[in-house]
Amino acid sequence: MADRILIADDEPDIRSVLVLYLENAGYEVLEAADGGAALETLLSEHIDLCLLDIMMPVLDGYHVLKRIRETSDVPVIVISAKGQDPDKILGLNLGADDYLVKPFNPLEAVARVGATLRRAKGLMARQQGQPKPADVLRVRDLELDRDACALTCGGAPVDLTPMELRIMTLLMEHPGRVFTKQQLYECGWGDEYVAAENSVMVCMSKLRSKLSDDPQAYIKTIRGLGYRLEK
Repeated sequence: MADRILIADDEPDIRSVLVLYLENAGYEVLEAADGGAALETLLSEHIDLCLLDIMMPVLDGYHVLKRIRETSDVPVIVISAKGQDPDKILGLNLGADDYLVKPFNPLEAVARVGATLRRAKGLMARQQGQPKPADVLRVRDLELDRDACALTCGGAPVDLTPMELRIMTLLMEHPGRVFTKQQLYECGWGDEYVAAENSVMVCMSKLRSKLSDDPQAYIKTIRGLGYRLEK
């Protein structure tokens, strides 16, 4: 069953972008346009993680977070234009698990959601006396251990740069999905995409050569669109 994410934000454009990226990442997404609706959803529905804006009508995010923590340990990532240290400290002290400042890269938001959910599930497993599950991605004969930051291909280790590791993680999280050069650049370089097409092409070429002598064996070029990892 897919994890359920609640997006609580009064800006429809932000909600729509987050819904698009989170659903593409395989999550089930619910929305709330104000703090009152967010609190009602959190109290009545099963939610695995909440993305919570601060400046909302009815109830602001701080009050919602305080009410949540009276009864629930559901992971909460605050998303806010209030990026000063005192604002972040207040949110974290009230029980937020992470704090994301607007404007943000949607891919970063998805990555933070995944990381926060993994931490929460690992903590729950330890509390229940269960061993922490290995965080390994598998596609065909590729295996990526995210905890160890190590990739193997057919059992043989593949030496990756940090940039290549971030790109392979993204591709292996979504095998068969096409990613544009912009998406790959923003994931790998962590920067805004501005006339960086050649950089992406060079990076993908080096990455392919590390996986196989056949450049299309694992990562296929989709002409006019981008790249995808073959299932």
